[in-house]
Amino acid sequence: MASGDRPTGLIANKGIELLTFGTPNGVKASIMLEELKETYGMDYTFQGINIMQNIQKEPWFTKLGPNGRIPVIVDHDKGDYAVMEGLAILNYLTKFYDPEHKFSFTDDLDICTAEQWMAWQHGGMGPMQGQAGQYYRFLKERIPHPTQRYVGETERLYGVLDARLAGRDYIAGQGKGKYSIADINTFGWVNGCGLAGINLEQFPNVYAWWERVRARPAVEKGLSVPSGAPSPFGWRELQKKRAEDPEAAKAEEPLKEALEAAKKQYNYVYKSP
Repeated sequence: MASGDRPTGLIANKGIELLTFGTPNGVKASIMLEELKETYGMDYTFQGINIMQNIQKEPWFTKLGPNGRIPVIVDHDKGDYAVMEGLAILNYLTKFYDPEHKFSFTDDLDICTAEQWMAWQHGGMGPMQGQAGQYYRFLKERIPHPTQRYVGETERLYGVLDARLAGRDYIAGQGKGKYSIADINTFGWVNGCGLAGINLEQFPNVYAWWERVRARPAVEKGLSVPSGAPSPFGWRELQKKRAEDPEAAKAEEPLKEALEAAKKQYNYVYKSP
């Protein structure tokens, strides 16, 4: 369920209401809610918050999410309790709505492992990749030092994740691991790595994990919230666009050249960890 109009307030009075946009952080909540829907039949309401229009800065929104960022959920069944920050939302939803622990853990050490990798993404991969995307792609001018600094640090972090996933299917859990909120928390960022100049194929274990997670029906559905289709900036979508559109592929070349020049200027050498 969703409202097609510009949001001006909450529209539901029961269940979970999601306020989101199709960003790496935004899809954390929508994927989790789609997994819960598929597993437990738990429905939810969502509204698209177009961050380009600064809807997330409006008073009605900041009353719910004081930081003025998506995603935010509101649990109407618990006194309209609002939760901001993707990591906190994942923990909240599994705490209250994953009774069989399909996406969470009961063993204390497994819980601790998942928390560590979620904190790693929240404090490392997300902020670094976000900055890498700004300097690599979105600024009109190319600034060498921060470009190589942030892209290089993002590559280092992908190397850390690649090492973690060696011989594993998923990030947390014993043995080869178990699909969980640790994976959901990280997936959106990996899926959007092409925007930041990261070549996913450089990290084979991460690439195999990305394919494994992307194949889940609930993930595909979660990526389509709230727009009705996955972001055109996802890894699969970007590769398809460049393969089918020579102009799109051509437009990428100056960005790659500027990145390589910046790395050379500052004697960048990839190392991880």
